[in-house]
Amino acid sequence: MASLQDLPSVPRDVERTKSSSLDEKYGEKTDSVSVVNHVTGDVYDDVRDIDLGEDGKERPIETDVDIATRLISLEDDPTLPVFTFRMWFLGLGLSCFGAVLGQIFYFRPQTVFVSQLFLQIIAYILGRVLEEVIPGPGNPHEQLRYGNNAFWRFMNHGQFNIKEHVAITIFSTTAAESALAISIFAADSLYYNISPNVGVGIFTLIGSQLIGYGLGGFMRSFLVYPTYIVFPNLLPTVQLFDALHRGKGIFAQIKRVKFFWFIFIGIFVWEWFPEYIAPTLTGISIFCLANQHSAWFTRIFGGAAGNEGLGMFALSLDWNYVGSGGGSMGALFTPISTQLSLYVGTAICIITFCATYAANTWSAQNFPFLSQALFFENGTLYDQLSILDDDLRLDEAKLDAVGLPWFAASQVLTKIGSNMAIGATITHVFIWYGKDIIEVIKRERRGESVDPHRQLMKVYPEVPMWWYGIVFLGSFAMAMATIYTGDSQLPWWGLIVALIISTIFLPFVVTVYAITGFVPDIQSLVQMLGACMIPGSPQANMYFTLYGYNTLSQARGIIRDLKMGQYTKLPPRATFTVQAVGAVVGGLLNYIIMKVIIDAQHDILLDVQGSNVWSGQQVQSFNSDAITWGALGNHLYAPTGRYGIIPFSILIGLAVPIPFWLLHKWNPHIKADKVVTPILCWTLGYLSVGINSSVFTTFCMALFSQYYLRRYRPRWFRKYNFLLSAALDGGTQVMVFVYTFAVGGGSGTVRNFPFWALNPKGNPDYCLRLT
Repeated sequence: MASLQDLPSVPRDVERTKSSSLDEKYGEKTDSVSVVNHVTGDVYDDVRDIDLGEDGKERPIETDVDIATRLISLEDDPTLPVFTFRMWFLGLGLSCFGAVLGQIFYFRPQTVFVSQLFLQIIAYILGRVLEEVIPGPGNPHEQLRYGNNAFWRFMNHGQFNIKEHVAITIFSTTAAESALAISIFAADSLYYNISPNVGVGIFTLIGSQLIGYGLGGFMRSFLVYPTYIVFPNLLPTVQLFDALHRGKGIFAQIKRVKFFWFIFIGIFVWEWFPEYIAPTLTGISIFCLANQHSAWFTRIFGGAAGNEGLGMFALSLDWNYVGSGGGSMGALFTPISTQLSLYVGTAICIITFCATYAANTWSAQNFPFLSQALFFENGTLYDQLSILDDDLRLDEAKLDAVGLPWFAASQVLTKIGSNMAIGATITHVFIWYGKDIIEVIKRERRGESVDPHRQLMKVYPEVPMWWYGIVFLGSFAMAMATIYTGDSQLPWWGLIVALIISTIFLPFVVTVYAITGFVPDIQSLVQMLGACMIPGSPQANMYFTLYGYNTLSQARGIIRDLKMGQYTKLPPRATFTVQAVGAVVGGLLNYIIMKVIIDAQHDILLDVQGSNVWSGQQVQSFNSDAITWGALGNHLYAPTGRYGIIPFSILIGLAVPIPFWLLHKWNPHIKADKVVTPILCWTLGYLSVGINSSVFTTFCMALFSQYYLRRYRPRWFRKYNFLLSAALDGGTQVMVFVYTFAVGGGSGTVRNFPFWALNPKGNPDYCLRLT
């Protein structure tokens, strides 16, 4: 890691030094930039000394320090206010909007999320409107400009600034994510006829959301502050903040803003075609057009419909699936090493899925090629309640009569890959980043700052560690009280063990996520450990998962938001405040909307297919996992059980990074350190669900952006690549929102487009329909 000397408040120029191993691990193995004094210019400038190589030409973005100093603005004005009327009004308003909408989307047949980019863009538009209409000394209109005192400055101090905007975005995004506790309450109501006390439900929600915040705050010294903690998925968002708020009136910046809005409007208009008018554009398969009657052609080349096929060589013109909102990792901002590991793993996934199905492994041909449901051996859906007693525990006599459930073979491989990724994550972080993490912790304790953004943040009061301690202890007390008052069947020691698991895995998960853009998923490991310690109880397993997995997920969220605050110079105490308030507001509204929807749509949510408007698919999936792990874990996943390979695959995963590490030690020129082994393992099940026709197109986009543009058009890449990603994702997500309520059934009525050549009956890509 490149060292960093003390910085004045506004950095302006640079010098080059030799990079260390950690700088190199993010990008190419070349020299990196170490900020020492000042940086002249900003991201929107055409020519800066910091961007030039020894040949006088702009050099590619290669290292973590390059990203920190060349892609993200180092400009800051500590006098800009944060806690303004606009921030509170829009923060609370968009939090309520996002929480209600996010909970509605949770019960929709399409997997739609209220995205951060969507809220970021809406917040900017509304913030500019309030800047014009609220009276105050900063109002641009003479007739509304008065009252230069504390109250009117609070109401409208002047231009809608970047700190207000970032705070509103974090505020509303935190509230818009549906809490995992909702899945438990929904499953209890739908499948177990349990309706928790309102007070218990709300305190469970708040406690389970905030406990991770305390945990994340404890680890910020080495999971937020260092330069190598990049979070590639934050780069489009941060560059959009910079483009909208910095360099106003400068031609180069005006050009970038116009570029953003042009792409944003263009993709908004275009997306109506693949999403509504011409769904065939979601996945154009030459192979299926050539042979519309082959089941194997559908399995291999189909993919434009959910659970249809693997989408091999299909061309997708739908950014909803090609972009980061549609399940891909973000072709325009995820590092090339991450994406190459992903697509090599995807090729292995295609071969393995087809070979397993052809060989009829795990009776694969009795079940759909791709499915997430539980089945009887004859292929009919499994009745989960038929094996439980009145206390919702496993009844061995009933199980003997009914028999164990089966998974589709693709789902078994998905679980194997997910568990292998958990093991690979541990070893991968240890062997590649262990020494660097220890060094970062030592430097932080010595008060040495090695990150330019972290250095600038020192002008703001830091959040004391005891603030996070109070949040953690208060949330722990709520959790301990509610697991007993809510009849969770989870013992007190189970809660403590679950939190220990989250604490142990958090550094590993965040390190991989921050450097590669990939999020290792430990949910199956938590469920497996819960099943071993508290066997036979789906209820206990759901709550064990809540505190063992969701705690880590929430901690990861606060760490990501703290990093965004560091990039955009939002004071840490402001970030802490809006995160905590957003979580509480979101939890309360999540619970209320869930109760309303379940009471009104109870029967539809229980139906396997649901309706065009409402679906219980996410609750069904969560409950299925609780049944198979909580009630049947010792039967299905024991070493001699039908799926004993699934838990054993964690041990296999531990060994996967070692050959690549040895190969790199033997010959560094092979670039074996570029292989992201957790992704390589996880992608064994990458194509097991949803629409897969975008995979080949996303791969081509990744090569174009992260290889060609990054290496051969570095100036365009620096100025426009991440802004392009934000515009494409943002415009698409706004379109999906409008589509959902205009014609997609969000308002209660589905308005289908008439059938025609590019909107055929059956599969949109003309592949043979198998289900």
